[in-house]
Amino acid sequence: MLTSVALIVLDDVAPFEMSVIAEVFGIDRSGRGTGVPAFDFRICTPVPGPVSTKTGFSIMVDAGLEAAADADLVVMAPAGSIGPEGAGTTPASVLAALRMAHARGAWVMSICSGAFVLAEAGLLDGRRATTHWMYSAEFAACYPLVHLDEDVLYVQDGTMMTSAGTAAGIDAALHLVRMEHGAKAAAAIARDMVVPPHREGGQAQFIDRAVPASACETLGPVLEWVGENLAAELTVKDLAARAAMSERTFARRFRAETGTTPAAWINSQRVLRAQELLEDTDLSVEEVSRAAGFGQPELLRHHFHRDVGASPAAYRRTFRGVAGSNHTVSRRS
Repeated sequence: MLTSVALIVLDDVAPFEMSVIAEVFGIDRSGRGTGVPAFDFRICTPVPGPVSTKTGFSIMVDAGLEAAADADLVVMAPAGSIGPEGAGTTPASVLAALRMAHARGAWVMSICSGAFVLAEAGLLDGRRATTHWMYSAEFAACYPLVHLDEDVLYVQDGTMMTSAGTAAGIDAALHLVRMEHGAKAAAAIARDMVVPPHREGGQAQFIDRAVPASACETLGPVLEWVGENLAAELTVKDLAARAAMSERTFARRFRAETGTTPAAWINSQRVLRAQELLEDTDLSVEEVSRAAGFGQPELLRHHFHRDVGASPAAYRRTFRGVAGSNHTVSRRS
């Protein structure tokens, strides 16, 4: 189970992306009854001491790379020296630490251009991965053996996680929390951070997203209503009417605001609701299916296994009373 996290930083580190990991894993939320453990969080660097940031200030990092030697999750933060111009210049000790983490079965994750370092270490060869869309062409040219998906928020391939820029790092980190500690734990952290508890990795990075200037209203109220009425029959026609739009305009606006289709988004929210019910109630799988809006248990099982990588029954066995559990849902490739 994921309880220890090591964040590797280099000079000219991006402070926001570094802080994303610290916010998710570095705050003790264990006393709230949400299944969130007190993560053993460490920041480390090849040579302990001052580490510069992209924004002009420095941070003091006391730990060397030995702090990553037994961490359940090792994260590579982006830095100015990382990317197409810095390819091949990563300290050998960092590459070795990442390879060792992978070899012993730990999670290995990158944020934004940190994917260049994972690729330089050879950890992404033959795997799916992503990075910030701004660097995708250079990444593909530098590392042709990696199956780059430039349009998504994050990618999990086995125990390797890569994420796009900035907020996508939050999504990827919450995805790991959800897999290892359940939906309730991930939602508790998301509430603290005031961010969505679940954005699917396959959603778009919103590259060149065009929304008509005349259409300044948001679908927020409709999305909130959907979240409160998942057990109802939810059609595009009815939702478009609620938003006072044509179906075509609604579908276009929906993708612009969420990066996915209404059906895909609703199904993902229903899976998330089913996870919460399986964790917190004694409802049968059939009752959970109806309460989450899937109706037939077969539909729940289909979508649940596709999104979570386990059956509803297996998920319940894993995460019911997760604080005392040392099991984990399958790490899907």
